[in-house]
Amino acid sequence: MIKNQNGDTMFWTEALRTLATISVIFLHVVADILYQYGNISSFVWWTGNIYDSLMRFCVPVFVMLTGVFMLSRTHELSGFLRKRFSRIILPFIFWSIIYALCTWINKISEGQEVSLFITIKWLIRQFLHGASFHFWYIYMIIGVYLFIPILSKWIQNATEKEILYFIFIWIFTLIASQPVLSGFKSDIDLMYFSGFIGYLVLGYYLSIKTFKGNKRIINLISLFFLIFGFLITMFGTYFLSFSDKKFNGYFYNNFSLNVLMASGGIFMLFKNSKINSPILIKTIRFINKYSYGVYLVHILILNFMKIYGLDYNFMNPIFAIPITTFVCLMISILIIYAINKLPYGKFVSG
Repeated sequence: MIKNQNGDTMFWTEALRTLATISVIFLHVVADILYQYGNISSFVWWTGNIYDSLMRFCVPVFVMLTGVFMLSRTHELSGFLRKRFSRIILPFIFWSIIYALCTWINKISEGQEVSLFITIKWLIRQFLHGASFHFWYIYMIIGVYLFIPILSKWIQNATEKEILYFIFIWIFTLIASQPVLSGFKSDIDLMYFSGFIGYLVLGYYLSIKTFKGNKRIINLISLFFLIFGFLITMFGTYFLSFSDKKFNGYFYNNFSLNVLMASGGIFMLFKNSKINSPILIKTIRFINKYSYGVYLVHILILNFMKIYGLDYNFMNPIFAIPITTFVCLMISILIIYAINKLPYGKFVSG
């Protein structure tokens, strides 16, 4: 059971992380559709674009949730690095080996040269840059974690105005980085306020901030941000792709203002929500418990499913995409759960 620094339960964070985990799988199921703009039917492409635009909040929300818990307390450097990094790195190394092994087997089956020198060089590159494309997130979050012991000490002693000062400058860097404003870019270096650190601070701030006013009005405002961000993502992606005559993923960027709006909106909606169904609560907690392992393994599962024809295209994509996502989620959880039950399995399953 997840609690905040005051010992209060925060079930909404488990529910939000569970949704973000499922959303990541959704994104990777529809990814192949988007890059086929102009080569597949408009119906199929629009189905993928709608699903993808709906789920774009997932990565920012993961980082915001990290901020909720990692910045809510101060950390002793050695203990933090030992505890947190062992939880992240050991499963990451284990699954990196699995992904690298699968790729290496494919290379052999395709008749590629696999001498000892080439294999060693290739393995080093795999671990430096990622044995699978979705591991970029792990490399990013490791960099974020390195900064948390320092950032948490600042934020625990900062006033609300100082935290807002950081958030506002971070948002300004997002606005200033938009291509339409590139001609007005200043030489003032704001890199220290940029990147995923902003989502970390934003998540912490929104989790502790009590907004005055009618809760229903706050929820309506949050819903507006979510829907408005989604609509900009969806239609913006279409118009840019139509203009370029090929897929343009500018509005899918984690640092686009539309994704920021959608992420903040859904974060606040879940913070102000309450789930009473015992079955749903148990289901969410079960998925949440194995969410990291699911993230690590799900691409491997999707690749195997695709071999057997289970992807976005095995039936009408409106139904095929969520079905494929659900099947992948179930298989991924089953694998992580099984490994977790093995001796020392919990240290490498994720």
